[in-house]
Order: sequence, then C-alpha cells, then structure tokens
Amino acid sequence: MAIIKGGVVHVGITDAYHAFVGNLHPWLQTFINIVLMSLLVTLFFIFIWKLYHIISKKNLIELNLKQYNKARHTGFKKITGTILYFLEYIIIFPFFVIFWFSIFIIFVMLLSRELDFSTVLTISTIIIIVIRTTAYYKQALSRDISKLLPFTLLAVAITEKEFFNFESIFARAAELPLFFENILVYIGVIVAVEIILRLMDFILSLFKKDKDEEEELPVPKREEY
Repeated sequence: MAIIKGGVVHVGITDAYHAFVGNLHPWLQTFINIVLMSLLVTLFFIFIWKLYHIISKKNLIELNLKQYNKARHTGFKKITGTILYFLEYIIIFPFFVIFWFSIFIIFVMLLSRELDFSTVLTISTIIIIVIRTTAYYKQALSRDISKLLPFTLLAVAITEKEFFNFESIFARAAELPLFFENILVYIGVIVAVEIILRLMDFILSLFKKDKDEEEELPVPKREEY
C-alpha cells in the first residue's frame, strides 16, 4: 500500500517539476538543476557541521539531572544519582538519536541514490557508532571522524552518474516512508551501544575515583629518634 502511495507522490512531484522547467530554455533548466543540487549539498554541509559539534562530545546530553538528587543518606544518594545518570541515556537519548539519525539518513539517501535501503541504514549506523565510540576514547578523534566520514560519503556520491539528475531525488524522496519502517532496529543498536559505553565509562570512573582518593591519603611521617 505504501508503495502505491509513494509512486503517486513521485509521479505528482515529477509532473510538477516537468511543468515548471519543461518549457524553459535548456540552459535555464541546467541552471535550475545545478542551483537545486547546490542547495541540497549546502544543507548537507551545514547539517554535518552542526552534527559533529554535538555528536562528537562524550556527554551528548547535558541536562545534569543530578541536581535534582535531594537524598541525604549517602547510600541512597548514590543509588538515586545512578538512576538519574542512566535515565538520561535510557529514556532521553533514544529521542535524541531518532531526530539526528533520521535527518542524517535522509541526506545520505537523497545524495547516494545508488545505495539500497539496507546499505544506507547499515552505513549510517556504523558511522554513528564509530563516532560515539571514539568520543569516549578521545573527543578530538571523534570530531575528525564525524567530519571525515560523511564528507567522504558525499565525495563518493558525487561520482555517481545520477547525482546531478534532480528527478531521481524525487523518486528517492517518495521511497522514504518505506525506509522508516525499518529504522527502529538500527536506532535500537545505536542506543544499546551507547548504554554499554556509558556503563563501562561509569564503572571505570568509580575505579579512578577510588584510586584518586587513595593517592590523596596523607602519608604518616616517620618519627625521628
């Protein structure tokens, strides 16, 4: 059913595009086509610039829910703090991923028109996971990757023969509803990896904290006789 609707949308948009540029001079048609493609690529660059500033940070969500931890008992305060800590990444983080991941995939689909749905989903998921994993190791590396991989993908897409055919973008856009039917599985993978990374980072921070406390213990002075 979705395929039929997508086909109808595709035909309608394509007909409107032909009605708009069909009677224009060939050079003007080329001009419009180049301007539209330039606009799409520009939006992609702006999006990647915004995205890499956000997604390459280790702490994506800076809500600081710990400020609402009013518990007085030390043990209960630690338990409450842990719950609030993971609340950000179990409940809030998935919505964050859905928003940014969906926009990123839309751009990849529109620009890389020779890739099928599963390939686009797999490539996009791998890119996001690599960026997030390296953010826990070194944020500078994560920033470089978050710029390099999407731009490399764009460079490859430009070499496709259909890249400058704007009508193929309409056909690709009409297929987006089919694409979103399978996106939740890949979002689940990203969220699961993020939770694992956050859990490992939390455990390591506890060991590091204990080690720092041991190093800060005063060394008893030896009595001189």
